[in-house]
Amino acid sequence: QVQLVESGGGLVPPGGSLKLSCAPSRSIDSIYSMAWYRQTPGKQRELVARSTSSSIINYADFVEDRFIIVRDSAKNTLDLQMNNLKPEDTAVYYCYSHPNSWGQGTQVTVAS
Repeated sequence: QVQLVESGGGLVPPGGSLKLSCAPSRSIDSIYSMAWYRQTPGKQRELVARSTSSSIINYADFVEDRFIIVRDSAKNTLDLQMNNLKPEDTAVYYCYSHPNSWGQGTQVTVAS
């Protein structure tokens, strides 16, 4: 099982930007699929963006070209650059590694 350590959450005003990073415990190049999910109280965890080692990238519809997911082999991290953040983006964001590893979550709060 891969251990995942997330960083980069925090409080940001509407329209602001944040960058989340996820560091896996083994080489990111050896992991086929990694993703970012998010969850708010009372709701199911939902996919934000996914990246595979074969360069397939998928984004949820609500991303609307505001977020960019990057697999950085040099830093061995999965990054999520989030721009033009909205209050409805407030959630706990989780890093995921196929087949069944999850990070501890990092809180993102978008508020003025």
